[in-house]
Amino acid sequence: MTVEPFRVGFTRDCIGADGKPAFDPVVLERLKAALGVAFEFIDLATPAITPDQAARYDAIVTMRPRTEAASLARADRRLKLVARFGVGFDNVDVEACTRAGVLVCNTPEAVRRPVATIILGFVMALSLKMFRLDRLTRAGRWAERHDDMGVGLIGKTFGSFGVGSIGKETFRLLKPLGMTHMGCDPYARPEDMKEIGVALVEKDALLSRADFVSISTPLTPETTKLVGERELKLMKPTAYLINTSRGQTVDETALYAALKDRRIAGAALDVFEQEPVAPDNPLLKLDSVIVTPHSLCHTDECFRNIASDAIGAALSLARGEAPTFIVNSEVLKHPGLQAYMASRKA
Repeated sequence: MTVEPFRVGFTRDCIGADGKPAFDPVVLERLKAALGVAFEFIDLATPAITPDQAARYDAIVTMRPRTEAASLARADRRLKLVARFGVGFDNVDVEACTRAGVLVCNTPEAVRRPVATIILGFVMALSLKMFRLDRLTRAGRWAERHDDMGVGLIGKTFGSFGVGSIGKETFRLLKPLGMTHMGCDPYARPEDMKEIGVALVEKDALLSRADFVSISTPLTPETTKLVGERELKLMKPTAYLINTSRGQTVDETALYAALKDRRIAGAALDVFEQEPVAPDNPLLKLDSVIVTPHSLCHTDECFRNIASDAIGAALSLARGEAPTFIVNSEVLKHPGLQAYMASRKA
């Protein structure tokens, strides 16, 4: 039986400022070589996937556009897969996708090492006072170079909220530095933690004992405002906060107050409650904070691997097979999706 071509659309933000793919175009060769598969980059940049786009494509590979219930509302919808660049999926209405029989996939393996590298870099930059010394040097304040000495890492404690793929990789990268490792994660298995030398502790114990508190959790109702005024009061005055997950996991107002009053030593933030971050955000005025625009892990290697994994998810579905990294695995029981996948195998 002949089946219609499997159509893959890439949202407009997958195109760089130069008009070329934001990732190594070599990964597109897999789509070009696949029989019965067509792909294109969507011309229109939209804040959310539109019903028209959902009616045109079987799979959409996307970075920032939201997937809403309204995106899936048309009766002639073809869309069966939303493949997210990266590990986060808070811009996808997962429940609406599950009800509609739409797979949601992410690319956790592709970002595991790049994000862990960010965290390692932040630990090094914070402990060495690297950005403060950079500013002193540029300002000709050479005589002040010993006024705020760096911090050695041997014997210090690194604590991570979240010990999933990224958290585990972070601990592996930190291992040679001679630090003590602890994690807080209700889903972590003690046997896995023992294997990588991480002590599982409760939230308050991590906050009160860690010299570096890092957040590597998805954004959920449980992790929203995970670190607020109460939690910051538990941290050592010499401790640092690192956030590379989602800005909403931290109460920024409470963080600013803690930093301004020197109740903690500093912070490194790649994410913010509101993105793009407002130029008048008071956190940007503090010398004790390193800030980056939710893109520090965006390297050629990272984007190549993300695109490859997202394309792999689309090609699996084109063959009628379940992709590897499914966020809403319960959708595989959806009769409409089951019928669709069976038709792709026929």
